[in-house]
Amino acid sequence: MSEADERREHEDPAAPPPPDLAESLRDIGSTAKASLGAAADSARAFRTLVAADLSLARSALGRALTFAGVAVVFGASAWLFLMATLVALLRSFGISWLVSMLIAAGLSLVVTVYAGLRAAHYFEYTRMQATRRQLARLGIGELADLMPTPDSAESARAAAQDLRQDAEKLKNSGNGTHITPP
Repeated sequence: MSEADERREHEDPAAPPPPDLAESLRDIGSTAKASLGAAADSARAFRTLVAADLSLARSALGRALTFAGVAVVFGASAWLFLMATLVALLRSFGISWLVSMLIAAGLSLVVTVYAGLRAAHYFEYTRMQATRRQLARLGIGELADLMPTPDSAESARAAAQDLRQDAEKLKNSGNGTHITPP
């Protein structure tokens, strides 16, 4: 008895025959087309979402800048009134005009220096250091030649710290452009 005969004996006679190869390939093709169509629909929906989000952000940025401007104007005028009140108070205590104005100016200068230092501190976060390190490891960006490759065991953070300490390497990238340290 052959192997094919043995298979026929064990098969259920009521079971449908196996599908034809051409029919199976058509099914796979139609499934692939449906998947591609769903991916395209998802991409269009995502594009619409991003466009709407950017539009909302643009509108909100304009309004935020308007109100920030109003806040700066009224904050500055309030600060001037406070300094005038301080000078008048110091003057009522018998302190000369010159010393009263110097005290008010000194207080303003201390607040200005503090705010400037804090602004410089927060501007450091705008450099996106971690993202730049990872992009450099992938070979993208101005630091790509200076950072370890993705398959390297060397830490990107340690390499960036070494680069910051040896700032001479960062002066020129070889084509005359200045490279900002990570």
